[in-house]
Amino acid sequence: MAQALRLVIISGLSGSGKTHAIKCFEDLGFFCVDNLPPALIPKFAELCMQQGGEVRNVALGIDIRERGFFADLFANVDRVKSLGVPVELLFLEARDEVLVRRFSESRRPHPLLPHSPVLDGVQLERERLLELKRRADRILDTSDLTVHELKDLLARHYLQHGEEHRLTISLLTFGFKFGVPYETDMLFDVRFLRNPNFVEDLKLLTGEDPRVQSYVLDDHDAMSFLGHLDAMFKFLIPCFERERRSYLTIAIGCTGGRHRSVAIASRLRDSFTGLGHRVSLRHRDLHKS
Repeated sequence: MAQALRLVIISGLSGSGKTHAIKCFEDLGFFCVDNLPPALIPKFAELCMQQGGEVRNVALGIDIRERGFFADLFANVDRVKSLGVPVELLFLEARDEVLVRRFSESRRPHPLLPHSPVLDGVQLERERLLELKRRADRILDTSDLTVHELKDLLARHYLQHGEEHRLTISLLTFGFKFGVPYETDMLFDVRFLRNPNFVEDLKLLTGEDPRVQSYVLDDHDAMSFLGHLDAMFKFLIPCFERERRSYLTIAIGCTGGRHRSVAIASRLRDSFTGLGHRVSLRHRDLHKS
């Protein structure tokens, strides 16, 4: 069971991208914890191993600047390795001028010397972390990396053979009369389609009903619209996957969020699922009046 767990410990210089790296690992499917005290690492690993293989890839962010903590970290890492768990220490760094620029852009003082010039703090921390860097299994210089390049690099290093980064497509239906959702990447207005609300036998039904779906989808405008959407997403989704996007939220809106948007989103869900994509569908306003 121990062999099913893999642990990556992320540390390095302040401003080198540790927080963003942890978010990247999260997007890659790792269970992530930031700023876990070194003394808790062995117990944490044991708890993960007791989950019966549900937790397999774990990334821990460790922030260590005092030399006294190094022995504690290394001793606890050795304890975890003695359990048969593969552990890799990833050390992030960047050039002095890059770190100074990043602190300047964020308008934050250096955490080691908050009342001194940033460069002084950078150089002091670099000196204190020399032993940690020496013990690292992998050293990554982020000076010239964009956030997308960092994510791509981490994926190439840490996605194991046979694993694949997958995009999750989230479909959301809504009614414009209840407000436009803010949690969306792409939004489509389908109020131009014929409206079941004006058909007596369909008015009290929803877009989940086959009769409503047939009324909406069998129309020429709906079929043409879906054809354009299919072609657009056939182009866009591989582009999003190439950028290693983790989530894509597509909102479909009609007047009340009960008929047309639901029918169109249901059809898109079936289309995405048929192509092998991971899809979720949520109807925000389906039961509102």
